[in-house]
Amino acid sequence: MGGWTGIVYERVESNVKPNLAQKLSHYAFRLSFNHLPEEVIHEVKRRLMDSLGCALGALSSEPARRALKVVSRIQDPDGATLLGTRHQVSPDLAVFYNGLLIRYLDYNDTYLSKEPAHPSDNFSAALALGEGLHRSGRDFITAVVLGYEIQCRLCDAASIRSRGWDHVTYGAFSSALVASKLLKLKEHQIYHALNLAGVANVALRQTRVGELSMWKGFAFANAARNGVFAALLAQAGITGPAPIFEGDLGFFKLVSGPFQIQRLGHRRIPFKILDTFIKYFPAEYHAQSAIEAALEIRKKISDIHKIQAIRVKTFRTAIEIIGGEKEKWHPVSRETADHSLPFCVAVALMDGEVTLKQFSQRRIQDPVLCRLVQKVTVEEDIRWTRLYPKANAVSLEVKTKRGIFNRELLNAKGHAARPLSDDEVEEKFRRLSSRLLLPRQQNAILDKIWDLDQLKDVGIILKLLGMKG
Repeated sequence: MGGWTGIVYERVESNVKPNLAQKLSHYAFRLSFNHLPEEVIHEVKRRLMDSLGCALGALSSEPARRALKVVSRIQDPDGATLLGTRHQVSPDLAVFYNGLLIRYLDYNDTYLSKEPAHPSDNFSAALALGEGLHRSGRDFITAVVLGYEIQCRLCDAASIRSRGWDHVTYGAFSSALVASKLLKLKEHQIYHALNLAGVANVALRQTRVGELSMWKGFAFANAARNGVFAALLAQAGITGPAPIFEGDLGFFKLVSGPFQIQRLGHRRIPFKILDTFIKYFPAEYHAQSAIEAALEIRKKISDIHKIQAIRVKTFRTAIEIIGGEKEKWHPVSRETADHSLPFCVAVALMDGEVTLKQFSQRRIQDPVLCRLVQKVTVEEDIRWTRLYPKANAVSLEVKTKRGIFNRELLNAKGHAARPLSDDEVEEKFRRLSSRLLLPRQQNAILDKIWDLDQLKDVGIILKLLGMKG
């Protein structure tokens, strides 16, 4: 291959234009820690801290308990650790379980584009292989940046949600590249890891339609598990069908439609991890601004029982994902409640806070809260649709017997335009892990994360997180 030129390059030995999988494998093979600016390295540390906090906060959830029974049956002393335990299993099973933990609370970071996504889901692959292969912190950081970069660029290129496919489909590709990087595969092996990941892992959007199930938290975990397995197969010399994107029955024709990726992060091209957002509230990202606006209005309302009507005006994507189905006004599960714009606004107004306890089964079923949810109407504001995804805007109007209260908000706290400070990210980690870790344990983990680029073996972080046998 030719020298480094970002994503646009030509083969020196021929005039044949490379296909997309070849371009991505070339980029993945050539990307190194030395290409990463300090701000990108720092952001990986913040995202790891945030993701581990989310994972620890989900350990006691019912899906986590059920999944643990399945994955812990198979022991692998040379494998990867299940977060919060000392069990070691095969890397793909660790990716599946740890990926569920990172995602379950819907509190991990977000990227908004033609296809919204949670790129920190890629951490499950990086943690499993980083530990099992005893990779350095620098190797780990490079792989994570690669995962963010590829997933976000794919989300920029085409919406697959609009065609009936789930966004985690892109995660099979990004996770395969994360794994390939940590496995230190050769370029042709990375190419086949992409082919293998793409051919068998197209996920249905039914995951996020109507009343949502436990699978919502597992969907990317499964895609990442399969992406890692694809990389392991490629390492063993197994080839995949090509060209996976441009083929007669390939990804472009059947899934996404044709697209191009013109550039990827490098020294002069900002890396996409810088465009992602850390969540301030444990709910689907398109509800974040509405929640913050509701909490501000709540301070002005003396008696929430006097609320007569709640009007939410927002952008089209928010309505399509969390405010357009009848189930969003009648959630019966946590998975649906944290993906319900009416519920999130109503519970913020009623409780004056939105934390994990607002999504407990008891709170979701509260009859007074349920009646308030029915007072919420959601409609599109074309101004906000035109601004999306650059802004995550909302107009909220609450009508009471005393009068009408209004609040407009362009972006919620945690957005790239209003990022959380390092102290706030640390506080989120401490809060989510407080039931499981003593302050001294939290301090030890945080110290290792801030020194991530100096670690010789990232497995030390997993060992510090092991709390039960």
